[in-house]
Amino acid sequence: MADITNEPKLSVSTKSPKSPKTITITLPKLPRPRVKHLITKGRVFFLVLTLLIGLGGGVLGGWIEHSNYQGALLNATTGNNEIHVSNYNSLVSTIAQKLDPSVVSINATTTTQGSNFFGYTQPIQSQSAGTGIIISSNGLVLTNRHVVPAGTTSLSITLSNGTVLNNVSVVGRTASTDSLDIAILRINNAQGQTLVPATLGDSSQMQVGDGVIAIGNALGQFQNTVTSGIISGFGRNIQASSGGGSNIFGFNSSTNSENLTDMFQTDAAINEGNSGGPLVNLNGQVIGVNTAIASNSQNIGFAIPINEVKGLIKEVITTGKFERPLLGVRFELLTPELAKQNNLSVNSGAYIPKNNNSSTPSVVAGSAAAKAGVKPGDVITQVDGISVNQKNDLTMIIDQYEPGSKVTLTVVRGAKTLTLHATLGKLS
Repeated sequence: MADITNEPKLSVSTKSPKSPKTITITLPKLPRPRVKHLITKGRVFFLVLTLLIGLGGGVLGGWIEHSNYQGALLNATTGNNEIHVSNYNSLVSTIAQKLDPSVVSINATTTTQGSNFFGYTQPIQSQSAGTGIIISSNGLVLTNRHVVPAGTTSLSITLSNGTVLNNVSVVGRTASTDSLDIAILRINNAQGQTLVPATLGDSSQMQVGDGVIAIGNALGQFQNTVTSGIISGFGRNIQASSGGGSNIFGFNSSTNSENLTDMFQTDAAINEGNSGGPLVNLNGQVIGVNTAIASNSQNIGFAIPINEVKGLIKEVITTGKFERPLLGVRFELLTPELAKQNNLSVNSGAYIPKNNNSSTPSVVAGSAAAKAGVKPGDVITQVDGISVNQKNDLTMIIDQYEPGSKVTLTVVRGAKTLTLHATLGKLS
């Protein structure tokens, strides 16, 4: 387990460390779930007492509330179809039914190296379960890297109708050091089944308080479980671990940890096994990929905003290559305090630090940024007219493009505002 930290980030773009917070984060994936159902006498008493106290006014209040619900009409759009429902519960149910065919369960067998109490190292085979999102009708599936890590030896996908597909391969996964915990799979033989891709939304439009729905293979055994909640924060930088453990023979596997950046925070319950599943807005569009949970708290989950993955998805669909765009700068997301410390004329944007040392350069030599003329001390305020800020940081914007894309950078250098043109490189 590890604590939340605001880690540096590379586009290759990096943020400077800030003060650490203290929430333990785990990556929700569970091979052998156990479920407990528990209600205490105190809770029963509280419920009964509440019912007795509220009985007199409850009848009238319930009638008024029912009347209000009947009179209220909620509008939403799923895909190209507008839907009308009478209350929030109906909306959640309608969206869940719409998304159900696009959400799959993933079962993976992984071989890793472990050691027992005698110090001997031997291969350990383990099975785990996660969730995926169908993103193309020809069989591409989006999920988390930690669901299908390096060492995965076999994969199967279970569709929402129960059909098990065994001919599945990994198109690509991000490196274990990459802050984007993403992998893309391919169903090579759908056995005649129709694959329904999910509709992707615009994660940059989400606001704190917006309603969301999480769908996934809860606890590795309850397929397409639906929970709902709100976006409770964005731009979260966390350090997460998948946790280690020992089997009945005393073998221990290493704990894998990773730094995740620019995450949505949500109170929609993200359970173990939900990794790789969709976080959906109330229009039925995928706006995030469920990735991690805070294990020492209740209902704090984290999801990757879908905009960070759009460029990669488009690249795989159009070229078949698993490659990400690369600008090649290390940056700190500006705050008024940081701007004041560095005597900058702007308060928002991506600040390129002046300490351009060889081990961690602010501008990578030969990169797209270097060729465009970006220098240490610059502040990138816009990319193609899109403002760089706390909600839309530089990496999130760049990740919406494909390698080779041409972008226009608005850069503040001292008292001057410059327009620079860059052709994005690729990070395989």
